[in-house]
Amino acid sequence: MGRVLKVEAPALRLDPERVLQVVDWQEIFGSEGRVEIEIGIGKGRFLLAGAEARPDVHHLGVEWANQYLRIAEARALKRRLTNIRFVRVDARELVRRIPSGSVTAYYVFYPDPWPKKRHQKRRFLQKESVDELARSLVPDGTLHAATDHDEYWAAIEAVFDPHPAFERLDRFGGNDFPIAVDAPLTNFEEKYASDGRNRHRASWCRVGPAGFSVPDTG
Repeated sequence: MGRVLKVEAPALRLDPERVLQVVDWQEIFGSEGRVEIEIGIGKGRFLLAGAEARPDVHHLGVEWANQYLRIAEARALKRRLTNIRFVRVDARELVRRIPSGSVTAYYVFYPDPWPKKRHQKRRFLQKESVDELARSLVPDGTLHAATDHDEYWAAIEAVFDPHPAFERLDRFGGNDFPIAVDAPLTNFEEKYASDGRNRHRASWCRVGPAGFSVPDTG
């Protein structure tokens, strides 16, 4: 096993309790600007590449595995990236608190598929979270997703494709993707490609007026 970097980055790591109380992008990044969020960053391969390529865009990385988060933070510090922040928090809780119409893009690559039926309620990309993603995206904002899990992908398509606030793009990535679309998105994807696994990818655009209303299920 490789050595885990134990580098703390207090200037880049957000207080999860504070974030779940109020999400204020001006306070978080210190300036106004477009905000992009990656859910489940792993060691930060995609997030760091995007932040490095577009210094004028604010990037938030959400990850639960603290050992991966520390590696990503150490790499961000080494590259002297100032347009990036990290938070260790339940992504489902976070998206419910993000202000409406305030995020330009979401990236969700190879989320935990929770393959056992009794665990599938823990999946991130399901109806409730997708409604919140729609609410928090700006008009014409995008959601990019990828997985190697066939059954989860079918479930993802079944939620996004008929959703009234999303329209599937003709090709993955669209016109404003931060890296080459044919490049591996994550370390996992690079490994999966060498193993010959399936790779499902798609992008959806936020359509309709701002402020999608999340259905009341109470």
